[in-house]
Amino acid sequence: MLSPKRIKRRSSHRGRMKGKSLRGSQLAFGSYGLKALEPHWITNRTIESARIAINRYLKREGKVWIKIFPDKPISKKPLETRMGKGKGGFEAWVAVVKPGRILFEIDGVSRERAEEALRLASHKLPIKTKFVARRDLMYNES
Repeated sequence: MLSPKRIKRRSSHRGRMKGKSLRGSQLAFGSYGLKALEPHWITNRTIESARIAINRYLKREGKVWIKIFPDKPISKKPLETRMGKGKGGFEAWVAVVKPGRILFEIDGVSRERAEEALRLASHKLPIKTKFVARRDLMYNES
């Protein structure tokens, strides 16, 4: 599963997911992609399950890029614990995803296969997503 090799600090602030994604909102590598429409924290387990869904459907055909990386540590206090006594222990790694961010990219397969693979991956994700294709390809197919 995805996780950073080293981090500067053990725990981080929660932060805010305000606004749209500035970087990573255009297709960079592949011809087809899966774009996030809502803000959310996506855990490393969720990213891995979506990746497996894509690879199972494509059967080693084409190339898949994961465009998000879980580099934020999330801590959580145990249930039924009194307030105080410091921040909770480490729970999971998450990727902060804002609306407009490309999550996965696919190349080397037909549009129908890419659409189905990304549809299967979207069912594993906790947010609404949208299938996107490269602009020059969209004009040629019409």
